[in-house]
Parts: sequence; C-alpha cells; structure tokens
Amino acid sequence: MKRRDEKLAVNLRDIAPEIKNIERRLFLRQGLSLGALTMLTGCDLGSGFSVQKVLDNMSKWNDGVQAAIFSPTTLAPTYPESAITKPFPFNAFYAESKAPVVNRSTYSLKLSGKIADRKPWTVADLRALPQESQITRHICVEGWSAIGKWSGVPFHIFLDRVGADKDAKYVGFKCADNYYSSIDMPTARHPQTILALDFADDELPVKYGYPMKLRVPTKLGFKNPKHIVEIFVTNDYPGGYWEDEGYNWYSGS
Repeated sequence: MKRRDEKLAVNLRDIAPEIKNIERRLFLRQGLSLGALTMLTGCDLGSGFSVQKVLDNMSKWNDGVQAAIFSPTTLAPTYPESAITKPFPFNAFYAESKAPVVNRSTYSLKLSGKIADRKPWTVADLRALPQESQITRHICVEGWSAIGKWSGVPFHIFLDRVGADKDAKYVGFKCADNYYSSIDMPTARHPQTILALDFADDELPVKYGYPMKLRVPTKLGFKNPKHIVEIFVTNDYPGGYWEDEGYNWYSGS
C-alpha cells in the first residue's frame, strides 16, 4: 500500500502543471481534490492516468452545466459611461501591430450553412439595420477585465433577417486574422449579443476588430471574435481557436 501511495504521489507531482491548467478552466474555479478527479473522470490515478481524459470529461461537464443554467432573459450587468476603462486594452494572440487591416471597399460578410438568404452583407447593409449600444464588462480568461461601450446590430435581428435556422445548435465565425470561434444558438439570440460596428461612439478601430466583432457579454472574452468575415449556422460542432487547444467551449462569464 505504501509503495502504491508513493507511486501515486510521484504521478501527481508529474502532472501538477496539467492539474493547474484544468483548475483554471473550471466553471466554478474551485480547487481540485484527488477524489474529485476520480469521481468526475472515472480515472484510476494510480494506473494509466490520462490528463487529456480529465480535460475532455471536465470540459463536457462544464458545457452541460453552463448550458443548463443559461437564461435567455437574464442580462449581464451594464455600467455608466464614467465606469468605462480608458484606455481599453488590446488583446489577441498576436501583437497590436499585426492586427489585420480589412479593405472597406471590398469587404463583404459571407454567410453559409443553415441560412436561407446567403447573400453577402456590406458594412453599409449592417448599419441599415436597427442599432443598439451597451456598456458592459469584457472578462478575459487570463484574469483581467475591462468595461467598454459597444454599438451595433442585435444579433437575433440579423439572424432573423437572413433566415437562420433557429433550431440549429451552433453559430460559427471565421475572421480575417485566421481566428475562429462558435457559440450556441441560445447565446446567439440573447438580447445583449450584438454584431458590434462601433466602439465608444466611433467606428470600430482596427485594433478592436474592424469592420465587425461579436460582442457577447455573457461569455468570456475569447468567445468575442474580431474582424469577422464569415458567419455560418450548423448542427456540427465547429470548435474554436482556443477551444481546440483545450479551453472550455461554453465559457460563460
């Protein structure tokens, strides 16, 4: 028994960084115990323990719990203009100088998948739809947050206008910087989810996602893609840039 305990202790030391990684991704952000790992994953930590299995099982569990408690009518907190973070931070997987400059004259938003009207949209077309503003908090998975003012088209209005299948599971996004992401349909239709065209009452700057970014205050920051060039609706799980690296897919804030 002592020998098995010593072996288990060594195994746990070896995977300590991975356990910390799991802990960071947890929905409730509570510490992991040895018993919790075993109970949630069915793994025998003393024989053939698989960190990837833990990650996969925990991620699926988190997705299910967060989807179950999501309310389409519960709003994220909003703030007065005096609370806006200045300057609002730039954040991406590349330096600010590498942000893509999208050509205004040639830009068109591509639509694909389970959408009835797939004609491309220009920025002018999008601005002709009803617009709303919000002052909400961007919450980054890295542990910081910032408050900004975003304006644009309520996404549910756009989805209705193009005839998106309301019963489809996912809405996905492809971006000019090769980023990609996806959200569930209930979140896409949430009243605070917008296709943001403006930031702080001015046209969306390049560093914040020109010509358009998705603003989802009910999700963590990496679920808010910038420089969107294509939107698609599907029942096939589309993943995401960071989600495919192991981040929790649902990622509610």
